[in-house]
Amino acid sequence: MSIFTIINQFKLNTTAIQSCHLGPELSPEQVIPEHFFLYLLNGNMSVYNGDKHYQANPGDCCIARKNHLLRYTKNRQEGEFLKIVITLDEAFLKRFLAKHPFEIELAEQNDSILFVKDNQLLTSFINSLEPYYHGEAEIDNTFAEIKREELLLILLRNDPGLGAILFNFGAPQKIDIKAFMHRNFRFNVSLDRFAFLTGRSLSAFKRDFQQMFNDTPGHWLTRKRLEEAYFLIHNQSQRPKDIYLELGFEDLSHFSFAFKKQFGKSPSELWRP
Repeated sequence: MSIFTIINQFKLNTTAIQSCHLGPELSPEQVIPEHFFLYLLNGNMSVYNGDKHYQANPGDCCIARKNHLLRYTKNRQEGEFLKIVITLDEAFLKRFLAKHPFEIELAEQNDSILFVKDNQLLTSFINSLEPYYHGEAEIDNTFAEIKREELLLILLRNDPGLGAILFNFGAPQKIDIKAFMHRNFRFNVSLDRFAFLTGRSLSAFKRDFQQMFNDTPGHWLTRKRLEEAYFLIHNQSQRPKDIYLELGFEDLSHFSFAFKKQFGKSPSELWRP
């Protein structure tokens, strides 16, 4: 099976382009495990990182950064939601750096999504993918690696500062756990992930959390999410079924049970249109 799997067909500048993924598959988790490049062909997408919203429209291209928490909502326009996703995983980046030595320029960049300015090289690269499709709309692995190298050379030529982000192979540094958790409590990820993203082992995360909040992470997360739910339902008249997933609950029945246990009435009893 090729690592380049074609999903749907699309046309760009009269050249046949298709929604596709190039590189190792991404985890469905809300934690971005590897950097990836996204080119949006059709439809639009809203992305939220805990304190900032991003909007991507057809023709936009961006890089989603490794070890960031993101939640996205896809919206179709006419036809299918179509995109090109190219994973820039650590193994590939290390191979690239060995082959193409690069002088890294220090850059301070905290955004989770980095929008890339379109240029002729990038447009030509997107269009150049079409000739490599064959058979069941797949691309040979050898050419897939070359095309990823080509993309990265274009991106670095356009913005050399990306090197400081893409070629940083270290684990996340220890950060302020209080600010991080207040910003990201809505994300439904494991405590192991929260610990890693704050630069801690799981045991250190639990210890530091207890000292900061005088509570366990699990209990605090549930209470914080329920308090947010109460505010959204009571003060903003949002429907329970529209918010429980965004607040980190996996199913509506569990959310309703926990809500009633906390506040003495179910979400539906509290909600008024």
